[in-house]
Amino acid sequence: MAAGIAFGIVCGSGIYATSSAGEKVIVIDAGHGGIDAGVYGVNSSVKESDINLAIAKQLKGYFADAGFTAVMTRQNNGGLYGLSTKGFKMRDMKKRKEIIEKNKADMVISVHQNFCPIPSRRGGQVFFDKSSECGKALALSIQTAINEMDEAVKANEPLIGDYYMLKCTQNPSVIVECGFLSNAQDEELLVSPEYQKKIAYAIFKGAVSYYS
Repeated sequence: MAAGIAFGIVCGSGIYATSSAGEKVIVIDAGHGGIDAGVYGVNSSVKESDINLAIAKQLKGYFADAGFTAVMTRQNNGGLYGLSTKGFKMRDMKKRKEIIEKNKADMVISVHQNFCPIPSRRGGQVFFDKSSECGKALALSIQTAINEMDEAVKANEPLIGDYYMLKCTQNPSVIVECGFLSNAQDEELLVSPEYQKKIAYAIFKGAVSYYS
């Protein structure tokens, strides 16, 4: 689609126009990577970093097809820290911030998976920075779209999070924890390519609804 496509509510396979899209840049951050695998699946031992990347790639495709400029912080299984020496985690985070700033991101969506010692905890959860009203609005819009999924077991509320990735821009930025890898049912969904596409679409739908 051309860059001038209109924003709109996403429904089914179509986008219904409501206002001009312009040249919006969406930075999609696949959390973790390289030696930083994140958390692991309770049964499959799948790496969080691999699921993050798979969902982020789907999300980028949805935004690009709709005429947005979609940029990924990482596009493969590697991290962004250079050498795996002391301080690699902060180097990795600073590189992500550099990409966000260089591309003048209009929106940042960081994709993650959750883990909890209580195995019954499940479902997608969106986080925003407490000082960002636009971040809160984006988080609510995406959380609503995730709650509307057939697989959602309850309606979660977006939560305040004190995370580095939420402080890399003045524009709306959220962390989307797509589910709990500590829960067997969530894990079964999250390792499925079909569900990865579905939750990526819900995130995309919520982001477009924010703009509309």
